[in-house]
Amino acid sequence: MILQQNMKKIALSAEDHLIEAARRRAKAEHSALNEQFRTWLATYAWPQRNASAALDVIADIRQSAKTGGRKFSRDEMNER
Repeated sequence: MILQQNMKKIALSAEDHLIEAARRRAKAEHSALNEQFRTWLATYAWPQRNASAALDVIADIRQSAKTGGRKFSRDEMNER
């Protein structure tokens, strides 16, 4: 196993059934539990980055999605 530069190992404790379920889910998502944990840790540590990224996506959508000035009702916006 090769660790990226500046990465530290940590030990965590959890129930066996949770660890196994998490491993199965990660495998189903073509990932590793360690990779999923690193993603979660970054999200947990820097929630403002996620909010900023979401606002960037919203701004991009606003530029490309045009309604012609029409206002949609709540029901229309929730139609599938």
